[in-house]
Amino acid sequence: MPGGRPFDLDLRRIHLPIGGWVSILHRLSGALLALATPLLLYALMQSLASAEGYARVARFFASVPGLLLAFVLVWALFHHYLAGLRHLARDLGWGQDKRAARVSAIATLLLALMLTLIWAIG
Repeated sequence: MPGGRPFDLDLRRIHLPIGGWVSILHRLSGALLALATPLLLYALMQSLASAEGYARVARFFASVPGLLLAFVLVWALFHHYLAGLRHLARDLGWGQDKRAARVSAIATLLLALMLTLIWAIG
């Protein structure tokens, strides 16, 4: 379709602005949090059921896969929250111009990463 809209929406070939990537990560982080919630609730139930259950959960979250999972989920929580606030602000008409949208997208990415690193260090 010459001159029309692209038919193939291959994200590797289409240059998305930073706001587009923040929006995609917002959806992915929300899906990740939704999928992880039952597993985290199960871990909570196990940790409250007995001392042995608590020890198993503590060992898992002290292991490399557990720490990686915790790191990813904390990042997802921070990113999803901040990107949601960004979307809400844009829905209210704040930051609609191109420069403000770009600055808020970069701030969302950096702030989520910084908060995650602060959590990891603390």
